[in-house]
Amino acid sequence: MSTEIKKCPLVLTAGAIREVKMLRYDDEVPADQFLRIGVKGGGCSGLSYILGFAVPTEADEVYEIEDVKLIIDRSHTMYVMGMEVDFEHGLNNRGFTFKNPNATDTCGCGTSFTTE
Repeated sequence: MSTEIKKCPLVLTAGAIREVKMLRYDDEVPADQFLRIGVKGGGCSGLSYILGFAVPTEADEVYEIEDVKLIIDRSHTMYVMGMEVDFEHGLNNRGFTFKNPNATDTCGCGTSFTTE
């Protein structure tokens, strides 16, 4: 794993940063775990987003946005490049949202996409 912190290929909004910090504090996430953002196969559109705390691996790049350390598997970077992660507190919707310029199609829930 590289210890160099590079320019992050995605954006976390102020709302997402606030929520991540609150979750880290409330869940007493260990300091050696960073916010993992990535993709996995599955979901109604082909790929689903990964968002959670994890220990970095050799395959990860480490980034930092306003004291939030992120890890992204190098092979996932092309899928999340330019993406904006936000957090909504609405009456009908509450949770993280993903605005991905690489997605050519998304599902109704917004957590699954395709790039074809």
